[in-house]
Amino acid sequence: MTPTETLRIKLRKLINETIPANGTEANTQFLDSEIDDLLLESVNIYGAAAAGWTIKAGLLQGKIEKYTIGQEQYTLTSIKDEYEHAITMAEQYKTVVQSSGSGTTGMMIKIKPPKVI
Repeated sequence: MTPTETLRIKLRKLINETIPANGTEANTQFLDSEIDDLLLESVNIYGAAAAGWTIKAGLLQGKIEKYTIGQEQYTLTSIKDEYEHAITMAEQYKTVVQSSGSGTTGMMIKIKPPKVI
């Protein structure tokens, strides 16, 4: 796929990596060049989204899941749950790619045969 600004924005939405208001691509996990690579290497936007979610799963790192400050207690999403969500999203988009065939669309053309003398 040839990357365009519209495709970049749509892919960022599909992989939950939209650029925040007044932010830049540096405020996300994917630079525009990485988004372009995903698009170039995929047959359609859903294949790019599947690859993006797979990469996101690989980028997850251990973090604090629960902490207490005085009387307040905070519990965050576990890394296992985040990983499972990312892999589930990747599988979901792979299914869309597989159900749509190769990701290409058909084309019909009408040819008028030349007049032969």
